[in-house]
Amino acid sequence: MKLSRSQIHTKVQSIPELCFEDQRLTSFSGCILLQRLFQKLNLCDRLRECFAHRSEKLIVGFPTIVLIMIVHLMLGFRRLRDIERYRDDPVVLRALGLRRMPNVSTVCRGLARTDRPSVENVRLLSRECIVSRLEAEKFSRVTLDFDGSVISTGKFAEGTAVGYNNKKKGQRSYYPLLCTVAQTAQVLDVFHRAGNVHDSHNAIEFMGGCFDAVRSRLPGVILESRKDAAFFSDKMVDFLDSQGVQFSISVPFERFVELKFMIESRRRWKRLDSRWDYFESDWAPKCWERRYRFLFLRHRVKKQSKEPVQLGLFTPHEEGYEFKVIVTNKKGKAKPILLFHNGRASQENQFSELKTQCNMDYVPTRRLSGNQLYFLSAVFAHNMYRELQMTVRKIDRSTTPKRAALWIFEEAASMRHKLIQRAGRLTRPHGRLRLTLSGNEITRKELMHYLSGLAHAA
Repeated sequence: MKLSRSQIHTKVQSIPELCFEDQRLTSFSGCILLQRLFQKLNLCDRLRECFAHRSEKLIVGFPTIVLIMIVHLMLGFRRLRDIERYRDDPVVLRALGLRRMPNVSTVCRGLARTDRPSVENVRLLSRECIVSRLEAEKFSRVTLDFDGSVISTGKFAEGTAVGYNNKKKGQRSYYPLLCTVAQTAQVLDVFHRAGNVHDSHNAIEFMGGCFDAVRSRLPGVILESRKDAAFFSDKMVDFLDSQGVQFSISVPFERFVELKFMIESRRRWKRLDSRWDYFESDWAPKCWERRYRFLFLRHRVKKQSKEPVQLGLFTPHEEGYEFKVIVTNKKGKAKPILLFHNGRASQENQFSELKTQCNMDYVPTRRLSGNQLYFLSAVFAHNMYRELQMTVRKIDRSTTPKRAALWIFEEAASMRHKLIQRAGRLTRPHGRLRLTLSGNEITRKELMHYLSGLAHAA
C-alpha cells in the first residue's frame, strides 16, 4: 500500500515532561528467559553446593553474589557500581530470586572474601555445564583449542605481574589459559595464571584435565586440538600423541634454523589450490627422539612490500609468498589439515566477544580470588548465551573442515538488544502475574519461541 508523505512524516516541537515513578516498570523484560534458563540448569542449587564448605550465615550469601555477577554481565554492564542502574528492576530481581538488590559495597565485600576452594568449585561447575551439553548432543568428535589471553589492569591487584602485553606495555596483568570447544563455541575450562608466564606454562597438566573431563562423559569420542607456535615443544607433541589426540601445532621458525634451509632449497612444491602450495616431510629436530609429520606451506600474497627488504636469520623470504610450518599426527591429505588448523582463528573471535560483550577483561577488586570469581562469571555469561540458543534451536550445519560451530550463533550484544533489553510493565490483575510489552510482532514471536523451547527442554 502506497502512503502519502504526510502519513509518514510529522513535525515534532515539544519535549515531553519527564516523570519518574515506581510503577513496576522494567527495562529488561527478556530476563524471564534467563530465569527459565537458570531453572532448567538448576543453577542456584548448584552454586550453593560450590560454597557449602563456608560456614558463615550471611544475609547475602556467596551463591547470590555469583548469580548477581552472571546476570550483571549478561545485561551488558561492566563496573560493579552499575548495579545501581537496575537495582529496582522487578524482572531482574525475580530472575535473581531477590526482593531487594544488595548494595554495591556488599557485593564488593563478598567478592573480596571468596576463598580458593570456592573459586575451584565454581570453575568445576562451569566445566560440568559444558560437558553435560556435549554429552546431551552425543558428539562423536570434539575439538578443543587452547590459548592464553591477557587481562590488563592499570592498578595493583593480587596475583598480577608485568609480562608480555603488546597493547599496554608495562601494565600488570593476568594471563589465563582458556580451553574452548569449537563445536559449541563455549569455554570449557580456565587456568588462572599471572601475567609473566609463557603460554605453555603448566599447560600439559591443564590440557590433560580437559581431555579427561570430556572422555569421562563421552567414551570413544575423537578428540582434536589446535595450538599456535607458543605451545610447540617435544614434550607437548609427545603428550598429545600419547593421549590419542589428533593435533596440529604451528612451528616457530626462530627455534630451528633447518626449517629456513629446507624451504629455500625446495624447488618443487605441490599445489593445494590457487593460493597454497606445500610439501611434507617426516622430520624431527636433532634433540627429538621421534619423527612426526611436518607440513611446509607457502601462501601467495598480493600485497607489495614498499619497505627495504630485511632478510631474517630464521624466517624464509621470497617475494610474493608467506611461509608457515605445521606439525601434526592427523592422517589424510594436506588441504583438510590446513583448513583444520586455520579454523583455530575462530577462538580469537570468541576471546573478542568475551572481552567486549561479556567484559572478561575487567579487574574489579584487589584480591585474586575475587577477580577470578568475576572472570568465571564472565565465562558463565558467555556460555549461558550459547546454551540459551542451543536449547531452543537445532544444529544448523554439519562438521566442516575448519570445525566451525555447529550452530550459527548470535553474539551476546545482539541477543541483549533484540530480546533482553525490552521495556515492560509488571502487573497482577485478578491476582495473576502479567508482564506487558509493546506489541512488536517480531519480538513477540521470538520471545515466545524461546519460552516454549525452554519449557519443552525443562
